[in-house]
Amino acid sequence: MTATYTLADLPIAAAQNAVLPGSVTNDRKLLLGGIGSDLWHGPSDPPNEFWMVTDRGPNGQIRVSDANRRTFPIPEFNPLIVRVRIEGSAITILQTLPIVGQSGRPVTGLSNLDRDEPPYDYSAQTRLPLNPNGLDTEGLVRTADGTFWLVDEYGPSLLKIDSTGKVVKRWVPEGVALTGTDYPVAATLPAIFGKRKINRGFEGLGLSPDGKFLALVLQSPLLNPDANTGNASRNTRVLLFDPAAERVTAEYAYRFEAAATFDPKAPKADEMKLSAIVVLNATTLLIEERTDNVARLYLCDIGGATNLLGTKWDAAATSPTLEASDNLPGAGVTPLPKVLAVDLAAVAGVPGKIEGIAVLDRNTLVIANDNDFDIGDFDPSGNNKGAGSKSRILVIRLERPLP
Repeated sequence: MTATYTLADLPIAAAQNAVLPGSVTNDRKLLLGGIGSDLWHGPSDPPNEFWMVTDRGPNGQIRVSDANRRTFPIPEFNPLIVRVRIEGSAITILQTLPIVGQSGRPVTGLSNLDRDEPPYDYSAQTRLPLNPNGLDTEGLVRTADGTFWLVDEYGPSLLKIDSTGKVVKRWVPEGVALTGTDYPVAATLPAIFGKRKINRGFEGLGLSPDGKFLALVLQSPLLNPDANTGNASRNTRVLLFDPAAERVTAEYAYRFEAAATFDPKAPKADEMKLSAIVVLNATTLLIEERTDNVARLYLCDIGGATNLLGTKWDAAATSPTLEASDNLPGAGVTPLPKVLAVDLAAVAGVPGKIEGIAVLDRNTLVIANDNDFDIGDFDPSGNNKGAGSKSRILVIRLERPLP
């Protein structure tokens, strides 16, 4: 690691109200964070400037009557795209774009449908209304004309967003009936992706250098055919999408490492996740596999994998399912061949929950963490008491150049 940069304390109300006046009345002393949900550096961007994105905002879980309730301490929070500069030891925000619907109204980060977790206030006592516009944004890329593409964990979905932050279109799996939105929705992604685990939809997004395809990674295995199978599975999926034709063009299986050896502190299969992806060239993907403690980057060759799109593995009736298989080659499926490229766990000073990866050049990685807005417990007045976790950007010099 050659440099570390930290985001200064900035109240969420101050950050959001500057671009959406009066939208947050009580931020419960929570600070802007979560901007490391992804990190993008375009080929023409200055070497010390990046685009980042928050997720749905501060959220947590409180157990009530033997069940966890998903809490949203600031239900008015709206996902933000930010342009930042790293300099000295600081992350400076240069531009803030709130993600809004066609009307210009905020989309918020609230759950969409009954299939999602019901949203509650910070105390978990008052249920909040669902919002079909709500987004849990994660992966981010930006094209040469200033258009943003993002992925979302709720749908899971893919989004096209214009240079001002307005949603142009959202793609969700076939069969997901998302109505009443403030933007167009197309249910054209493979229906099987509707079996995503709650809060584990699309987590990473990459753009090919020629702009001809996007690569979307599913954070965790599908619950296919059921939760027990999905939670124990080591197989997740990667999609390729043609942004010009607006259609999925390929689908691949990705095989996780065994959790117990990857991270002995988190030995359950369900702890393994995919969080970021960079498309290095027409056939090579750099994919981050992680737990909250350990992150490693693998080079994956799409030319050596089986294209699952439109095959029996996309059919809900197939049994056993792709997720149930512990021997993919034996089932006739070659997963993405992968080779360890960078072991971030071996780099001193790397924080947990690395979710943003950018390749500055063949010898330099830039990474960012998701600090979850440093959310903690709430005092009797309803104000946050965090542990002091910060949003950071780190620069890593590689021993061996990337392809």
